[in-house]
Amino acid sequence: MTHLQAGLSPETLEKAKVELKENPDTLHQDIQEVRDMIITRPDIGFLRTDDAFILRFLRARKFNHFEAFRLLAQYFEYRQQNLDMFKNLKATDHGIKQALKDGFPGVLTNLDRYGRKILILFAANWDQSRYTFVDILRAILLSLESMIEDPELQVNGFVLIIDWSNFTFKQASKLTPSMLRLAIEGLQDSFPARFGGIHFVNQPWYIHALYTVIRPFLKDKTRKRIFMHGNNLNSLHQLMHPEILPSELGGMMPPYDMGTWARTLLDHDYDEETEYSPESYTLSVKDLEKDLSPKTMKRSQSVVEPGVLKRPEKVKSEEENMQPLLSLD
Repeated sequence: MTHLQAGLSPETLEKAKVELKENPDTLHQDIQEVRDMIITRPDIGFLRTDDAFILRFLRARKFNHFEAFRLLAQYFEYRQQNLDMFKNLKATDHGIKQALKDGFPGVLTNLDRYGRKILILFAANWDQSRYTFVDILRAILLSLESMIEDPELQVNGFVLIIDWSNFTFKQASKLTPSMLRLAIEGLQDSFPARFGGIHFVNQPWYIHALYTVIRPFLKDKTRKRIFMHGNNLNSLHQLMHPEILPSELGGMMPPYDMGTWARTLLDHDYDEETEYSPESYTLSVKDLEKDLSPKTMKRSQSVVEPGVLKRPEKVKSEEENMQPLLSLD
């Protein structure tokens, strides 16, 4: 075991070896091979290239050198193309702070049976008068940046649960195709995290409609890990033990305190309130679409179809070695 594996438990070391093909004898060579590819992309500013940083990209792509480098390049390219999103990317930024305090994201204390960290979002909590969807995305990316420092999570990964209870059509109308594409590029294509499952519960029909918009841009691997449970929490519990879930998700734990993760990131700044004007921290939809990368806008425009808000076909999902239960309510 090298010093780069020092933070891993014996069980996770074995998992990294078996599932990710991580070999302590060739670890430094693997890292260097990825680093040597940087010269092929002079158009990108690689602001961090130390061993520990590159290792998380190798783990995210099961030590495929080319795929790890491509993810590393996309990580920095995404940040270059969306500079406004990453200005003042701190928990104390007003929009990020408000999103965090409303549970975007929530982070459960207990891990799942595979050692994965569980993120939960209660969609109806989005107060659109106080912060934007971009603020929510920034809060999620900031949270992931904090958690991915943990080598155990680099190997074991994350699970995302989104509860759409009481999420209104009016709220959903703010989720434009370009914004959804921005989120997909940031989370699926440009971040070194392993997502073992994405679970939708209590989703209304118009969330299915939005899913049909973004589905063509999801990788097959991502699509197979999306589970739409509807009101059937039993199917969720087949994959996520209720012993670790809050009562809102039919679990045995107390109701989730939305400020839990926010307090972790903000510490003594959690209760501070400052004067602000909305213009100082939000991006209007017009400004956002103007600032999106040409690549993002081109793909976004291609999926805007008339009459998209119709009840979609059932979507099948599957998880590693498990047969998911699907209910479209």
